[in-house]
Amino acid sequence: MARGAEPAGERRPCGSVVAYFTSAKFLLYLGHALSTWGDRMWHFAVSVFLVELYGNSLLLTAVYGLVVAGSVLLLGAIIGDWVDKNSRLKVAQTSLVVQNASVILCGIILMIVFLFKTQLLTLYHGWLLTVCYILVITIANIANLASTATAITIQRDWIVVVAGEDRSKLADMNATIRRIDQLTNILAPMAVGQIMTYGSPMIGCGFISGWNLMSMCVEYLLLWKVYQKTPTLALKSAKVEESELKQLNVKKESDMKPAEGVQLIVEKDVTGFEPQQEKEVSCAARIAEPFITFRDGWVAYYNQPVFLAGMGLAFLYMTVLGFDCITTGYAYTQGLSGSVLSLLMGASAVTGIMGTVAFTWLRRKCGLIRTGLISGVAQFACLVLCAISVFMPGSPLDLTVSPFADISARLFESEPLPTIASPEDKPEMIFATGMPNLLNGSTTPANSDPEMSPEPVPLISVSLLFAGVIAARVGLWSFDLTVTQLLQENVVESERGIINGVQNSMNYLLDLLHFIMVILAPNPEAFGLLVLISVSFVAMGHIMYFRFAQKSLGKQLFVCCTPDPKTVADSSPPGNTSTV
Repeated sequence: MARGAEPAGERRPCGSVVAYFTSAKFLLYLGHALSTWGDRMWHFAVSVFLVELYGNSLLLTAVYGLVVAGSVLLLGAIIGDWVDKNSRLKVAQTSLVVQNASVILCGIILMIVFLFKTQLLTLYHGWLLTVCYILVITIANIANLASTATAITIQRDWIVVVAGEDRSKLADMNATIRRIDQLTNILAPMAVGQIMTYGSPMIGCGFISGWNLMSMCVEYLLLWKVYQKTPTLALKSAKVEESELKQLNVKKESDMKPAEGVQLIVEKDVTGFEPQQEKEVSCAARIAEPFITFRDGWVAYYNQPVFLAGMGLAFLYMTVLGFDCITTGYAYTQGLSGSVLSLLMGASAVTGIMGTVAFTWLRRKCGLIRTGLISGVAQFACLVLCAISVFMPGSPLDLTVSPFADISARLFESEPLPTIASPEDKPEMIFATGMPNLLNGSTTPANSDPEMSPEPVPLISVSLLFAGVIAARVGLWSFDLTVTQLLQENVVESERGIINGVQNSMNYLLDLLHFIMVILAPNPEAFGLLVLISVSFVAMGHIMYFRFAQKSLGKQLFVCCTPDPKTVADSSPPGNTSTV
């Protein structure tokens, strides 16, 4: 007995490990990691491909960004409504196939363009090449819309069902999903960037197409496994049942008995023009249906108890204080090199992961709604550093410079690269735009004459700016997770898709406004003003959340407590404050 007991005891840890790796939760993580990795590679690569194709111009990239933002803004509610009205497995599999097939098709078209660009330029006076550009942007936009549907159904619906009634488990799963996002945001572009650097854009297209083909098959299988392991995913609210009943009623009417058919013909003859009017009404109703869905989605979003919390999150998108092309471009003008920026991006990923850890800890100690308040205060306190940096030495803030003054001359004025006569004359690595190099601890260009070079730019301002941006990621991601879980817990199951679709639309709307703001004031001298506007919008977002928290918790808002993780009740909507 003793000998037989030891192997059984040894097998227990192995059994628990195997059980975890075969659980629905882990399979969901794995599928999300594969999907996000492919998404990040494609989003990074498509912008580079479009710049490469259009002669190092940002025109196609700007058009692509505008089309993507506008499409999600207009179609977010309709996509969410489609998610609500169809079965979970059908939505997940359809959006997965459409997304990956679109990326594969885009990759094939781009490979053809890279191979035969010279020939395409001569055919039909270059119109065939223009058609290829339009096809790439259109299909890439379809892929992004399908990716939006996948994110809504998996991250806002499936994860809630897999977690069940356990809110602590839901919080842990949300945090893990965000950690996967943070890691893939850094690693996936690095991987595909290396392939494109040491290979070619065409090889990069082929790699991404092959990855998406393989990933689609694996993700499809993982979705099916998660669906089998979680029987409650097969159960959905009345919205799906109503749409299915309508389809059944149509089938029943078409399969009527002959006697019933004769009776219907007689009724049509008696009523005269009524059937034609019904057809006209039904046709008009079908045309108007997307517009009605769009209106109903925004009305439903406005009527949600967590409306102010969602708006608060959306307002955080109206900012230049992130690691996007705008902030990195400003950093280049202030003398930061690519290597330094890559280190800063890595640091921001680390603080983002710290934010997910802080979220789970704060939620256990203070409850969900108070976690959002603490996260908001932490983020805003860090962004105060960014506001201070505007007035520190080294800041180029100069409001006397007109934002419309000869922008093109500023953007494209650069020194020609030196001619290399021999390997010994090869200069140190510099940027083609003549940006400074910090690798030698200096802010003067590596190939410039010290006597003729301008005075080095003080780094106090830009250092404070990035210190604030990186530190604020802890509060930002903790706040993002808080609002995400509030939407998951407080939105009715039958409206999860449409409400989260409208939330995505709001996010894209504010993101679009921040790009418009940069277009209106593109000079580095005006960047300080953009920083102050960004901090103001973040403050407004957190004020909205504070108002939501005040409505939800009332007098208990500032009561410090340590609730039981299993019964964290302060995440209930404002109408149910009696449970707090």
